[in-house]
Amino acid sequence: MNLGKLGDVVVGTAGDVAGSVVDPKAGVGKLRSAITPRVVVTLAAGLLLGYLLARSRRGG
Repeated sequence: MNLGKLGDVVVGTAGDVAGSVVDPKAGVGKLRSAITPRVVVTLAAGLLLGYLLARSRRGG
């Protein structure tokens, strides 16, 4: 993913979340189409990195 377009992705995701509040069926459909193995791996790596960073800053 191009990091220059990260803001566009965040805004688009926020719009999708807001739309899913109004129409849950459409929101679930968009979520299913957006989840790919690459997205899952990226999210897992981000969560692991965040956990390790927070743990190291906490001191233990």
